[in-house]
Amino acid sequence: MNYRHSYHAGNFADVMKHALVTALIENLCRKPSPFSVLDTHAGIGLYDLSGPQAQSTGEWREGIGRLLQVPEQAPDMAAVQNWLDIVRTVIREHEGQIFYPGSPDLVARLLRPGDSLTCCELHPEDQLSLKRLFRRNRGVSVHARDGYEAITALLPPKDARRGLVLIDPPFERKDEFSRLANAIMTARRRFATGIVAAWYPIKHRAPVRAFFNTLKDAGQRNLLSVELTIRPPLDPTRLNGSGMLIANPPFQFDETARNILTPLCKHIGMGETEAVIDWVVPQ
Repeated sequence: MNYRHSYHAGNFADVMKHALVTALIENLCRKPSPFSVLDTHAGIGLYDLSGPQAQSTGEWREGIGRLLQVPEQAPDMAAVQNWLDIVRTVIREHEGQIFYPGSPDLVARLLRPGDSLTCCELHPEDQLSLKRLFRRNRGVSVHARDGYEAITALLPPKDARRGLVLIDPPFERKDEFSRLANAIMTARRRFATGIVAAWYPIKHRAPVRAFFNTLKDAGQRNLLSVELTIRPPLDPTRLNGSGMLIANPPFQFDETARNILTPLCKHIGMGETEAVIDWVVPQ
């Protein structure tokens, strides 16, 4: 309840996460049958990067700020071009002011008629902002509900057999990795035909290894990790990188992720940025 994503919107972790989410949704769009998306920790959906919270940290300048300086349609940006086009569209809609689409707004722009998005947000102010954003969008519903509890309450979706569960917790609690592992297993149990994508921070390696081992020991399979670090993950007081664990990823998504992270490594960070795409447990 204390975490406000407005301070961190558009940073390197957001950039990686949203480029991957775009690719996952585009993959779902390749089949004509409808799909459903559950965003468990939705935030406000749209962020003003000129506002006081974003300006106080300036994190976005080293993330989306750098990518917006790359010429449009640059050949090396092909794998992230569709996502960047959406970001630039949002900026044009706000007459050049730098507004950044969070995962709910991004997903909503990619939905087709018949597809649906369910957003969960507990913070009262953020929840109201999200409801205002989607007040005219019948394909999107907003719930004042704990994101972890929603996985049990709202899955499987009633209107689709395909879809994505996006779990992006604030990591305010010491047991967040444990809660996240349990949420992934619950989501897969209740929505076996869906994709589950879970974001996690990388400060140092030990918590991430323990997170993976929890899932391995529970017999989970078909788990792909996609990680981007902007410096060696040696200082546990700093966000040195971010990862996304994808359960039941689309066919050859490891190669898709590699193509996405390659230009991000080139344009983000201070020369130490690295990408690691690895199967935690194969299918």
